[in-house]
Amino acid sequence: MAVRRISSEERLTTSFVLGAYAFEPSPRSARRAEEFRAYLPYNEGNRTLIVEEDGATLAAASAIPMRQNLRGAVLPMAGVAGVASHPLARRRGHVRTVLHQLLDEMRDEGHSLTALYPFRPSFYARFGYVGLPKPRTVTFSPADLHPLLGADLPGEVGWERIGGGYPAWREFTERCLRDRHGFALFPDYRDVQLRDLDERWLLTARVDGVVTGALTYRIDDHGGELVGDDLLAVDPYARSLLLQFLARHVDQVERISVRVAADELPELWLTDLAVHVEARVARPGSSAPMARLLALDALTGLPAGPGRVRVELTGDRWLAGAHLLDGTTGSLELRAATAGTATPGATLTAAGLSALAYGVLDPVEVHLRGLGDVPADAAAELRRIFPRRVPYLFADF
Repeated sequence: MAVRRISSEERLTTSFVLGAYAFEPSPRSARRAEEFRAYLPYNEGNRTLIVEEDGATLAAASAIPMRQNLRGAVLPMAGVAGVASHPLARRRGHVRTVLHQLLDEMRDEGHSLTALYPFRPSFYARFGYVGLPKPRTVTFSPADLHPLLGADLPGEVGWERIGGGYPAWREFTERCLRDRHGFALFPDYRDVQLRDLDERWLLTARVDGVVTGALTYRIDDHGGELVGDDLLAVDPYARSLLLQFLARHVDQVERISVRVAADELPELWLTDLAVHVEARVARPGSSAPMARLLALDALTGLPAGPGRVRVELTGDRWLAGAHLLDGTTGSLELRAATAGTATPGATLTAAGLSALAYGVLDPVEVHLRGLGDVPADAAAELRRIFPRRVPYLFADF
């Protein structure tokens, strides 16, 4: 048995085959097999490893070199995808083997964060990943947006196919990456698939020519549904401009759906808006994302509250040792903890520290979830250093 990195062309007969069996209808058709070749350019920069034995591929996993915002710092992030194993080789440790090597290599290349969409969250929890919120799907009738038609809003909207509007879309999502905690973007070679397929309309809100909001969408049929992707807006004016445009489809579609971040409150957008908000998590098939720190360097220099705590990191392949976390200057500093330091202390797993860094769990919840031993005095310090935040991963891979 050996683990090796494969070339782009090899994906057609190795990782793509396992991935198709694991995540798509099967057996795959000849037409579907041929479609895979068209995907190769959008996977060119991925790192794909396989486990093979006697010429047979037993497991595969890929990492997409991405970027993610962690509390205001944009850092290299490994987006893990295409994790699959041969049906006759499952539960033999092959996925663990390939994931360990994949994350080792991505960490060595400077990726201090990693995220994925799990087939089973408890499996990836063993690798130190912790859950992130899932975006909400918001469904409503365009008729309920009627009050916006008479609103005098600053700015204007742009409307075009994504193929032509892609540069503006990419520039705006880069802005979201800089401004939004948890936001992650594909590398250019992957993201341009959206442009090349050209299967979406692009709606933008603009003020003085600057994009302040965007939505890609399609319409499934007359009298059907306007299916939006993520509704991105920097402020309520931009969001209202986008919704005002959608209101003009009252005689064209029965309903509209869009995705929004977990901290959005669509029920408060308008007074009489009848809205269904859903975040469905099911196993298998509909999972919330997970993420973790791969290197402690990710924390250095992050904005932090005035806390000071000593943490002992245990049980992890990549994060270990005793460290002093000091946010008293407003910028997080990490130093090696020395014996006898008169500072509150906690013992954390990698998932526990990651949950605090991403802002998804309170220190008490970390303790209750079995992700660390956090005494009350240490919990108070950690709470000051890592205030709760709602991350929004955005990229779906």
